[in-house]
Amino acid sequence: MNMKGTKVAVVGSGISGAVCASSLARNGISVTLFESARGPGGRMSQRRENVEDGKELLFDHGAPFFTANNTEVQSLVHDWESKGLAAIWKEKFGCFDRTSNKFVDLEQEGLISKRYVGIPGMNSVCKALCHGPGVESKFGTSVNRLEWLKDQNMWSLIGLDGQNLGQFKGVVATDKNIVSPRFTSVTGRQPPLDLKLFPELAVKLNDIPVRPCFALMIAFAEPLTSIPFKGFSIKNSEVLSWAHCDSSKPGRSTSSERWVLHSTMEYAQRIIAETGLQKLSDATLTKVAEELFQELQSLGLIISQPFFKKAHRWGSAFPATTIARDEKCLWDGNKRLAICGDFCVSPDVEGAIVSGLAAASKLSDLLCCL
Repeated sequence: MNMKGTKVAVVGSGISGAVCASSLARNGISVTLFESARGPGGRMSQRRENVEDGKELLFDHGAPFFTANNTEVQSLVHDWESKGLAAIWKEKFGCFDRTSNKFVDLEQEGLISKRYVGIPGMNSVCKALCHGPGVESKFGTSVNRLEWLKDQNMWSLIGLDGQNLGQFKGVVATDKNIVSPRFTSVTGRQPPLDLKLFPELAVKLNDIPVRPCFALMIAFAEPLTSIPFKGFSIKNSEVLSWAHCDSSKPGRSTSSERWVLHSTMEYAQRIIAETGLQKLSDATLTKVAEELFQELQSLGLIISQPFFKKAHRWGSAFPATTIARDEKCLWDGNKRLAICGDFCVSPDVEGAIVSGLAAASKLSDLLCCL
C-alpha cells in the first residue's frame, strides 16, 4: 500500500516521540505531533534563564547525556553526529562517596561507556526530528481526549477547549501517565485515554512507579577548580545523587561555569509529600535550591557563591520500572495504538529511543497492509 496520505498522531515530543515521528515519516506516513509544552525535548529539554545583566544562561536540567549501546541507536547517533546534532562528551567522570569524602575515577575502574550530548543543547536532536520532512509539529497544544471512532475505524483527538485536532489512522502516545490517576493529581483533569478500551494495557499502565527528582541550576563567574571531574554521582548522601558541569559539554558557551545538581529520590519524595504535585511556590523552590546547594558545599570541596541559582522539579519524568522490556512498546493492533517511552524498555534516553523505534515499526508494518 502507498502510505502517502495515511495520517498518524504522535502525542509528546520527548526523544521517544520525536524518534517515532521521524521514523514513521521516513516510511511515507503523514505525522502530526502534539506537544503541550512550548518546545520539544521532554527530559531532554534545555532551560533558558536570563539574569539581571541581560546575560542568557542555558542548562540541560534533565538527562545530562545519553548512551548508544544498541546497534539501531548507534546508527541513529552516528547520523546525528554527521549532521552536527550530537557529539561525545569527552570529560572525566567520577563518583564521590559522602562517607569517606573521596572521589573515585570511573574511567580507571572501567565503568565508563561513551556519553553523548545534543549540540548545542540536549534538545537539539528532538528539535531536528520534530521539524523534519513529513512531520507537522504543534507545540503548545494539549490533547484532552483520545476518542476511538468505532464506526469510522479512526482516532479523533480533542483539545483542551473541545476543538477537533483531527482524525488519524493510528496514534502513538509517549506519556506513561496517559491513563494513570497520577495525571489527574497533576493536572486536575481526567486522563486522555479511556482505560475501558484497553483492559490489558490498563493493567500495565495504571500506576507506573516513578523516581521524582529536583534539579538545581547554578552558575559561577569562575571555574570550580577544586572539583576534579566534570560529572560525578554521589553516594551516601540523603540529598544529592548527581552533579555535572553543563558548560563543559561540547558546543556550550564558556562565558560562565554552569552546573546542574540532581537530588536523591528520597529527598524529592519528602518535599512532594509536603507540597503535593501541583505547581510549587517560589518560596518552596528557593528553599529546595538552598538545601541542594548547601549539600554540595558540605562535601568538603571549595565552592564559591554562584551568581545564579534556581531549582526545578521533575515530578514523574523518571520511571522506576519498565513494563515492556521484550516487546519494547505497548501495542494494540486492532485500534492501531502504540504506547512507547523509557518506561517500556529502560529508564534512560537510550531506552526511550529503542521504544520509539519499536512503536514506529509496529504501526508502519500494520498500515502498509491495510
